[in-house]
Amino acid sequence: MQRLRTLRNRLLGATALVLLLAAAPLPAHAASKEIIQLQTQVQQLQDTVQRIQSTLDARFGVLQNLVQQSTDNANQVTAAVNALQQKIALDSDASSGKLDTVSGQVQSLNDSVDEVKSRIAKLDKSIQDLEAQLQGAQNPSAAEGAAPATAPEASGAPAEKAPRSSARSRKQNPAPAASVAPAEIAPSAPALPTSQPGAQTPPLKETFQAAVRDYNAARYEVAAGEFQDVLHYYPLDEMAGSAQFYLGEIAYRQKNFAGAVKAYNAVLEGFPGNPKAPAAQLRKSLALLQLDKKEAAITELRLLIRRHPQTPEAAQARVKLGALGVKPAAH
Repeated sequence: MQRLRTLRNRLLGATALVLLLAAAPLPAHAASKEIIQLQTQVQQLQDTVQRIQSTLDARFGVLQNLVQQSTDNANQVTAAVNALQQKIALDSDASSGKLDTVSGQVQSLNDSVDEVKSRIAKLDKSIQDLEAQLQGAQNPSAAEGAAPATAPEASGAPAEKAPRSSARSRKQNPAPAASVAPAEIAPSAPALPTSQPGAQTPPLKETFQAAVRDYNAARYEVAAGEFQDVLHYYPLDEMAGSAQFYLGEIAYRQKNFAGAVKAYNAVLEGFPGNPKAPAAQLRKSLALLQLDKKEAAITELRLLIRRHPQTPEAAQARVKLGALGVKPAAH
């Protein structure tokens, strides 16, 4: 029994082994086929990954080159912008200096024109005085020439009585020169009152012209005193506004920019209709720039353009605003 059991167990084991051996080839063959397929797919994936990797590497290299080029271009643009800003700053400083020079030249030209106008006015007055004197001198000579012409016609007497009539006319009109003298003196009589006030107050035009000459000759202390005389003795005259403007110009040339702003304000507030008002506002803005008050200067330039848009000072104000990088305000 024991042997049978042992044999039976051996047979069972062998049967099981045979069954195992019989069943084993089929799963092994299927597994190997799937493995091969998997290996093939894995290999394909690896090839694809390698191709993608190589493509990415190539594109990454291109991107690196583009980024490097962009960086170089950006650096070049930055350098160019910095150089341009420096050039603009230098040009702005140069244009500011040129604007100041041109403004001074224009102002000197205006001063010369004012002086020429005053001289022309004096010449006109002198010509009128001369014409009046000539007319006064011609009227007495006409009266003298008319007397002998009427005497022969009025007297139909013979030649013997002629001397008596002439003597009689001399007796009746003993001094014809007395009638001529008032006519000759009359034209010069109006000139006397003009010289009389000069002893008390300085003459307006002469004082102003002398002040302008002293200003152009850089005798600022003397010119300031003369302009002050114009303001003191003739505060309501148009030349008083011009004198006030020149006081601001003297302060500006002496680097007293705060005093210049004060003087220009006196022109703008006390003499708004004066021909020097646009120039006063322009020069005030320049003085404010010298005092590092940029916003106030820009405001003055815009006010000048709005108040006096067609003047040369407004054109200079537009140029100055452009140099400061500011656009003029819309009207």
